[in-house]
Amino acid sequence: MVAAASARGAVLIAVMALNGTAWAADAYPSRAVRMVVPFAPGGLDASSEQGSRVRDATVRESAAAAGMIAQATVPRDQYPNRAIRMIVPFAPGGGSDIVARLLSVRLTEALGQTVVVDNRAGASANLGAAVVAKAPPDGYTLLLANANYTINPSLFKTLPFDPVKEFAPVAQIANAANVLAVHPSIPAKSVRELIAFARAHPGQLNFASPGNGTSSHLAGELFRQMGKIEVTHIPYKGATPAVTDLIAGQVSFTIVSTLSVLPYAKQGRLRMLAVTTAKRAGALPDLPTIAEAGLPGFEVANWFGVIGTGGTPRAIVERLNADLVRIARNPEMAEKLAAQGAEPAAGTPDEFERFIQTEIRKWAAVVRGAGIAPE
Repeated sequence: MVAAASARGAVLIAVMALNGTAWAADAYPSRAVRMVVPFAPGGLDASSEQGSRVRDATVRESAAAAGMIAQATVPRDQYPNRAIRMIVPFAPGGGSDIVARLLSVRLTEALGQTVVVDNRAGASANLGAAVVAKAPPDGYTLLLANANYTINPSLFKTLPFDPVKEFAPVAQIANAANVLAVHPSIPAKSVRELIAFARAHPGQLNFASPGNGTSSHLAGELFRQMGKIEVTHIPYKGATPAVTDLIAGQVSFTIVSTLSVLPYAKQGRLRMLAVTTAKRAGALPDLPTIAEAGLPGFEVANWFGVIGTGGTPRAIVERLNADLVRIARNPEMAEKLAAQGAEPAAGTPDEFERFIQTEIRKWAAVVRGAGIAPE
């Protein structure tokens, strides 16, 4: 609070801030503010040298505080007033990049400012996340995050950021189901039968993934741990070679995206047993979840969400959340997400924050159980 008193009155200029944002800045003050001076009128003689210094200081401080008030009202009244960057921590063309570009077009329309997609691939998605963590907390730099965001804290000894304290979750956008698929030579028509077969042949089955530390790899490890089976992980450089070897019978099963295996399942070259999400996938309503088919509590989703820099004003977070939720739930957007094997999963910032924290804890336990040493 900045206050100054003159001989005949008082000037009060107050700036209140919580977490760097104006508190009710758009509503306060809506009427006159009274400052009570518990002394008789007079005080310093305004004509004296000291009184002149007080008067001059009052003018300077009043102008400065007025500027602070003007800045404090910007988040709600004027955001955004320039272009916004959406950082994608992967190379162009992948699922995250596609979702980001779908969002950027519609968010540009909603906000009236251009949303630019900026691909910052590298360091297992940590490079792009670090850019957002170190950006000013003003809502102009956003991260399009996926499951790697909650897996990486367990795979690396140190990160250039704190995944909880240095970010502000805005909105979860979509979930995409992975599919548990086996080679036709495996005599299992269900999750229970696959687990029983693996237990009867310990160490003889293997599973393919697109690479060490990927969500598919850890989904397979979670399946191994919950199913109490002994299987060997075979990492590949991408989903395509992993599925290719599954079709050739070089590996027993895999857990990868729906789009990676669906065409081959339709041809009878693979057998899909279940989806990894908590609910059945809209595109595959007849395929059960792993949880309902034999492993209660199993849940893995390839999720996508928007995250801001830690300390971003709550008013901005809520503004972005409202627009993103509306965009995700739009039928046209839902249709485009479905083409990527995903479904809308929009919610509040608090729900997204709890989801992230739960996922971080879950993957930490899986990594420890798999004996994976952090890099």
